[in-house]
Amino acid sequence: MSFNILNRINILIKKTYYTYERFQVNAMFALLYHEEPLSVVELAKYVRTSDHLIKLDDQHYFIIFTFTSQENSYKASQNILHKLDRHFNNYTTCIALDTFNTSKEPQNVLNRLKQILIETRKNSYIRVEMEDILDR
Repeated sequence: MSFNILNRINILIKKTYYTYERFQVNAMFALLYHEEPLSVVELAKYVRTSDHLIKLDDQHYFIIFTFTSQENSYKASQNILHKLDRHFNNYTTCIALDTFNTSKEPQNVLNRLKQILIETRKNSYIRVEMEDILDR
């Protein structure tokens, strides 16, 4: 991942923390894995306009579900998977979600999402996971 992408994620996470502290606006961070080539423009069709989407590499995308509770982020993730499944006829896409906690450093958020995604991909029947998978 390039320095520019990492810096952009850093700024967006800090901005999200500020928005939460200032206005009590919920948000959730997610990491999406998709095997096949997928442009940000194409993926953006399946993500709400209010959410942030950053392509990390050819298979990973960082998402900030803004104005969204944990429960609604999970549902939004399921909806994204369903739409991608139908479009690509491929069922290997998965999403990692981490609870929102303003005390986590941006790099920590990204590292936790990567760990959750690794565990999620080990269990192909579960394709949206939260941080509790790390405790199993």
